[in-house]
Amino acid sequence: MADNKAQLHIGDKTVELPVLTGTVGPDVIDVRGLTSTGRFTFDPGFMSTASCESKITYIDGDNGILLHRGYPIEQLAEKSDYLETCYLLLNGELPNADQKAKFVSNIKNHTMVHEQLKNFFNGFRRDAHPMAVMCGVVGALSAFYHDSLDINDPQHREISAIRLVAKMPTLAAMVYKYSLGQPMMYPRNDLDYAENFLHMMFNTPCEVKPISPVVAKAMDRIFVLHADHEQNASTSTVRLAGSSGANPFACIAAGIAALWGPAHGGANEAVLTMLDEIGDVSNIEKFVAKAKDKNDPFKLMGFGHRVYKNFDPRAKVMKQTCDEVLSELGINDPQLELAMKLEEIARNDPYFKERNLYPNVDFYSGIILKAIGIPTSMFTVIFALARTVGWISHWKEMLSGPYKIGRPRQLYTGYEKRDFVSVEKR
Repeated sequence: MADNKAQLHIGDKTVELPVLTGTVGPDVIDVRGLTSTGRFTFDPGFMSTASCESKITYIDGDNGILLHRGYPIEQLAEKSDYLETCYLLLNGELPNADQKAKFVSNIKNHTMVHEQLKNFFNGFRRDAHPMAVMCGVVGALSAFYHDSLDINDPQHREISAIRLVAKMPTLAAMVYKYSLGQPMMYPRNDLDYAENFLHMMFNTPCEVKPISPVVAKAMDRIFVLHADHEQNASTSTVRLAGSSGANPFACIAAGIAALWGPAHGGANEAVLTMLDEIGDVSNIEKFVAKAKDKNDPFKLMGFGHRVYKNFDPRAKVMKQTCDEVLSELGINDPQLELAMKLEEIARNDPYFKERNLYPNVDFYSGIILKAIGIPTSMFTVIFALARTVGWISHWKEMLSGPYKIGRPRQLYTGYEKRDFVSVEKR
């Protein structure tokens, strides 16, 4: 991987740093040799730092490329399904028919959670934020499945991964039902992954309605499009927690906590909050003008992306799905009408086109979830559900080879050493 070396001159000393080349993407400078100089790098936000080596996901933000194990996200969203994508992320290759059938069967056989886990919900207020409850119950899983918590055992890592992917929809639906005061629905093994989740979300013991195939397909695509996104804040959190030797359930709970932040997982919820603020189609031009005014704090949420400087490759698929869902459900919702009008204006306005501020995946996913009937407070929970497979794939990858506990350094700017003064003399 090291083709050449970079040289760093510090005073009269020269340090040679290997330049590493990946499969695709920019070369990186290996700065580990800096320790010999007693110095280290300063990179707030890790904007110029590769924290690990990975074979799972590749993003080229300038060209709008997202690959999972080499496969473009557009192909996976169109031709694959969520559980097949899970297998790919976890194992490195797409499954053959027998492998897929066995994997799907394993997931279905682990969808139930320990009955006693229901008792945990009674300790939460009914109006608690769903992500607060989700953090608690996912972390609690380690108390029920401690038979497979040896992180050094590949078999234990595998069963933990299966359990997490299988149980997250059940837990997410339980969180929702608890907030409503409705009975929690058991999973059904005769339904596929997305259908089963929608069944547990919206059916009750008194009335079980069939799940719309269009809605189920949309839900599955949302899962696929959010399955992994390289070394983002929550994935890095899972890896950092995992580097300490923490059990997988604790690591995923840490990822959920990081995802809860509005700058990370709350973007699609922020889209609907913005639409509420705009209020009516007649106000769009005024708010578009506010968005263009650099002195105005108002921002159009769901447009542009931190990583994708051109377009979000997931957005095209999500827009198609959005159109299908709205057509299927025939919803006449002023907020959805407002969103579609805003999208049309932003797509054609030279200001947004010149800056590549196109609608991203969060813009469309928020609209789809609202149309399906999922409240905004549950949006990030669904994001966590989908992203669990990415988190656990990175956790497994890290543990499968040599690794060190994460220990970032700091630039200290506090007091130098000073002597303690007794309280009487202060």
